[in-house]
Amino acid sequence: MTAIRVVVQGAYGKMGLETVGAVCGDDGMELVGAASRRGSLGDAYALPDGSGDVPLSNSLADVLAGADVVVDFTNAEGAMSAVRAATAGGANVVTGSTGLSETQLEEAGRLAEDSGRCVIVAPNFALGAVLLIHLAGVAAPFFDYADLTEVHHEAKLDAPSGTALAIARAAAAARGTPFVAPAAETETLAGTRGGTLDGVVIHSGRMTGRVAHHELVFGALGQTLALRHDSINRESFMPGVLLAIRRSTEMTGLTVGLENLLGLN
Repeated sequence: MTAIRVVVQGAYGKMGLETVGAVCGDDGMELVGAASRRGSLGDAYALPDGSGDVPLSNSLADVLAGADVVVDFTNAEGAMSAVRAATAGGANVVTGSTGLSETQLEEAGRLAEDSGRCVIVAPNFALGAVLLIHLAGVAAPFFDYADLTEVHHEAKLDAPSGTALAIARAAAAARGTPFVAPAAETETLAGTRGGTLDGVVIHSGRMTGRVAHHELVFGALGQTLALRHDSINRESFMPGVLLAIRRSTEMTGLTVGLENLLGLN
């Protein structure tokens, strides 16, 4: 079987480094290039097992030749640049970058369709987190209140997380009407009650020692139901990333959410 040829954009980031290691450790995949702001045309990216190196550049277009899939872990702007370059160069895209707007997703879908390529956008690649989103939709119709807490590492700049928004939207869509979100009569510290999305109250925290934590608590008369997922390290995301890489070679168009690859929808 021919190996899937992969390029990683954001190759020196925490998720990029983890992805490089996972791709290099998979017998069915081959890392053929790396892109990073730290590189320039003509540089080389050393493979983690010491077996050699691959081309490195600060421009994805420079290292796309022969690639089947581009994996992107940068930001919304970087993800869209990857989609534009990869689809034009005949490669599929798997991105975990969050914060893409509806307009950007529409552009990504259009580029994927026009090129006959696949673009997979996933707010979270941890299978447990994807299941939490699914279970939130199962439980939501039976409860009146919903409170969601997410805590990530200190370097994560956006809040709430893309996964938290996906959880809240899944719960609200399944319930059909907004949850009850009582307002504080007196808020002695501004922002203490958190933000709300369709009545789901969301609290965000950032601290060292965390990777990703999400806990959704539903409430009804005399009872609560808690759904919690923790990623202990970034290895937890790699089975989902490798799954998306493989499936991208079998699909076309835009897919948003790993649940669509797991048969949960």
